Amino acid sequence: MFKNKYPGKFIAIEGIDGSGATTQALRLKEYLAEKNIPFWLTQEPTDSVIGSIIKSHLSGNANIADHLGLQLLFAADRANHLEQEIIPRLQKGETVISDRYFLSSIAYGSLNINDEDWLYQINDQFLLPDLTILIKVSAKIGIERISETRLSFNMFEQEEKLNKVWNNYEKIHKKYPNIIIINGEKSIEDTFQDVRAAIEKIL
Repeated sequence: MFKNKYPGKFIAIEGIDGSGATTQALRLKEYLAEKNIPFWLTQEPTDSVIGSIIKSHLSGNANIADHLGLQLLFAADRANHLEQEIIPRLQKGETVISDRYFLSSIAYGSLNINDEDWLYQINDQFLLPDLTILIKVSAKIGIERISETRLSFNMFEQEEKLNKVWNNYEKIHKKYPNIIIINGEKSIEDTFQDVRAAIEKIL
């Protein structure tokens, strides 16, 4: 992966389903707006044609039978995301926040693909975030939070699977710089105080 050479900072927020990563991304958006710091909030999968296919698969409305093909779609979506949205914003000096990025592809993809090296290789040419916030919650709490806010679960939202996903996140955490694990089992605001402290070090 290549380091950010652009004026803007690139921040990714990651975690298992139900970790509160999206909530923290939205809270960070509010904070940057209050500080008058130019920013752009985005997410993966994106709302592009490729991202929409992935979302349909995850929600059970479409079926991509081949796990390798699914990960290649994630990579294609990410390549387009970087080229069309993230890098142009960074070039303008904006702080870009992405709700999920390549860590999710590897952590979730490893559930069905034994060749972990291949997963790393298809993401190797992408931009490395200046900071990745990894929100830690137990799989049990993640499932409880999902059940409180939604009527249905996607294909990965099972406690056993989410336990494995978190274990994968912890392994990935050791391989890359600038990844900070934050306790997400506290209140939203207390968790955000830790997120804000980490962000302020790079802004």
